[in-house]
Amino acid sequence: MITEHDGSSLATRITRHLNIRRVRDRVTATGGCLQPVHLSGYRVVTDRATGRTLDHHAGTVYAPCGNRRESVCPACSDRYAADAFHLIRAGMTGGKSIPETVADKPRLFVTLTAPSFGAVHGRRTTRTGRRIPCGCGEHHHDADTRVGTAIDPETYDYRGAVLWQGHTGDLWHRFTIRLRREIARAAGIKVSEFADHARLSYAKVAEYQKRGLIHFHAVIRLDGPDGAHDPAPAWVDNTLMEHAVRAAVETTHVSRQYMIDGESTEHVFTWGQQIDVRPIRPAHAAQIERDDGEISDRALAGYIAKYATKGTSTSEVPDRPIRSERAIEHLDVLPHHRRMIATAWELGASEDLAFLRKWAHMLGFRGHFLTKSQRYSVTFTTLRGNRRTHQHIATLEALGTTPDSVTVVNHWNYTGNGHNNPEEREIAEAIYEGKRLQRKDKLAKENQP
Repeated sequence: MITEHDGSSLATRITRHLNIRRVRDRVTATGGCLQPVHLSGYRVVTDRATGRTLDHHAGTVYAPCGNRRESVCPACSDRYAADAFHLIRAGMTGGKSIPETVADKPRLFVTLTAPSFGAVHGRRTTRTGRRIPCGCGEHHHDADTRVGTAIDPETYDYRGAVLWQGHTGDLWHRFTIRLRREIARAAGIKVSEFADHARLSYAKVAEYQKRGLIHFHAVIRLDGPDGAHDPAPAWVDNTLMEHAVRAAVETTHVSRQYMIDGESTEHVFTWGQQIDVRPIRPAHAAQIERDDGEISDRALAGYIAKYATKGTSTSEVPDRPIRSERAIEHLDVLPHHRRMIATAWELGASEDLAFLRKWAHMLGFRGHFLTKSQRYSVTFTTLRGNRRTHQHIATLEALGTTPDSVTVVNHWNYTGNGHNNPEEREIAEAIYEGKRLQRKDKLAKENQP
């Protein structure tokens, strides 16, 4: 029962209650998105047989912003991470239209790193776990912001680091070509005939190291010629794959000629010396790694999905592109990373390297944080489409009808984004936090022995 107690009229308080409920429903529909897209227009659902209008909605609705950065929108970043998990895992264990037999194929978890461009501060330990001094002579604690930054900025090769970063996509592409050649050579078949015998499938994510350079985590799988549904050739196993990967890393390079400061110079880009290659075992175990270095499917999929969003939400880089050189001075980043951003901007003055200005805020990295080969698994588009279809069918079921018996007309226009006031944003934050806790609790129950 509603009674007057705060001096406002009954009608005013009913209206306020209805507005809050309307706002909550609108925000809930986005999963607690903090930067929702405003769409104004209408939707009409009409029965095809009778022409009767079953549902009509007009006004403004919210749609998720879809931003992958946790610092911008935790809710959409979480949704992207969940999709990344299912995409990665389907390529390892099956599901989402991918056969379970992919778990029986040769599969490796590979980490490729950047070369050294100069000494950086680090937390060094011996094999027994004893701390030893950094190259600067000090012992760095875990929260020391100097870790990963140049010990001597004046001798650190910032240009080389930024240029390497800008060519990691080319380097990865060249690596996959080289890997096919190495596998063919190990199998005793002609490189030109590799596609008749096998298909290389992979999914990889990029992660920033403290020094501001990218390294790649990749799941690499070998299929038959037609992809995931085709058995791998009998002559391949994880040992052959590992030898091929290591050989490909050592021999892969990308060469480019650039005019910088009026001088034409050839630049050769290679992988760093640190490489980690581990076999992936079936998904029945809970731990991520055994004593022999093998990794389980489920834990690895979550591990890689985490990096798919971690790369877009890192303290090493700002959230948005750089618009002017002056803006670099005011960025809330460490001096080491500011120097990389400034170097990318400076190199971008060259016509051949103009792309570096667009990606200066990413320290020169211009690739996607999660990419996959065509036949590795399902796509993000498919996962999102399935989610929309599920929501569409649920809406029609609530109306007592089916997709085949109705005509749906949607007419929406973009009219803005963000929340209208702090109170609305607080509701969104609370909704997201509630969903996050529910998901965490569900996961904990699923992982109970």
